[in-house]
Amino acid sequence: MKHTIHVHAEHDYEVIIGCDWHSNLEQSLEGYTRVALVYSSAMREQIQGFKSENNDIHYFEVSDGEGAKTSQSLQSLWNWLGAAGFTRSDAVVGIGGGTITDLAGFAAASWLRGIDWIALPTTVAGMVDAAIGGKTGINSDYGKNLIGAFHSPQKVLIDTSWLTTLSDRDFAAGLAEVIKCGFIVDTTILDLVQGKNLARIRGDDLLVQDLITRSVAVKAHVVANDFKESFGREVLNYGHSLGHAIEIHSKYSLRHGEAVSIGLVFAAELAEVKGVLDSKSVQMHKQILSGLGLPITYPGDAWQHLYPLLALDKKSRGNQLRFVALSRIGETLRIEDANQSELALAYERISS
Repeated sequence: MKHTIHVHAEHDYEVIIGCDWHSNLEQSLEGYTRVALVYSSAMREQIQGFKSENNDIHYFEVSDGEGAKTSQSLQSLWNWLGAAGFTRSDAVVGIGGGTITDLAGFAAASWLRGIDWIALPTTVAGMVDAAIGGKTGINSDYGKNLIGAFHSPQKVLIDTSWLTTLSDRDFAAGLAEVIKCGFIVDTTILDLVQGKNLARIRGDDLLVQDLITRSVAVKAHVVANDFKESFGREVLNYGHSLGHAIEIHSKYSLRHGEAVSIGLVFAAELAEVKGVLDSKSVQMHKQILSGLGLPITYPGDAWQHLYPLLALDKKSRGNQLRFVALSRIGETLRIEDANQSELALAYERISS
């Protein structure tokens, strides 16, 4: 069943959920001369089989995972676009997980000060988070996503058949972003997954599509009200402050969603330490996330390394650490006055 969600940002665009990527991509490329398909090496066979009678298709392969989001990859992509003669009548297509759409979108944003691009996410996290909202960018030695631009795609094409290619680990990691949407806005998401394990969710195609559609709707609504993350859009970073720090500390051995899962529990524990969230809600975080096989703890001796990394979080202002938290399930607030002892106590509660 196909669903279309309209996103209102610096320009309006459609997110088409439940489409056939091949036919919908070919239709979406009408009017462009050259098209760059940016994809990971793991997807070479599927992508290089794509042809279009009306476009000059160029294939650009990058490494898998966070290794793609580097200045070196971006420089190579810029050089390649230049050598191929890409102009403002051409387009970039990012096909893959969030790292690929982030890189492809930023290349499009920065080439000739902005050319069109289309997102074709192939992972759960890419479908519900990275491809929606116009955030593009690469990583820095000092943190995740510190270099980038807001540049929305012309269209997002979500073909859920890609999800059959994912390992259980990758599928579960993507669900962390879905669960986040349930905690901050759409509590029906929590009702739909509560008491279900990963196998049961993966085995229900209609449920998976419903979860993706609901999560996209949450992000589309938030982005429409705050495109450039002045304040309201920060709620989408629930669990990401510590999550990004853990990704860096683990040298990206943890998936983004796995780190966010730990960050969600930390944020809930911090809210309880501050007296704004009840213990039952904290337990709900642990129950749902661990029930999907996601991690909810991290080594205790890592705190001394994680705390300095929190200062690089994009929500920080000056020397002030700011956290998205919950006052109750489905309602967010900001914690801006947590001291070091409170943060350490919250972390101690998630320490393994």
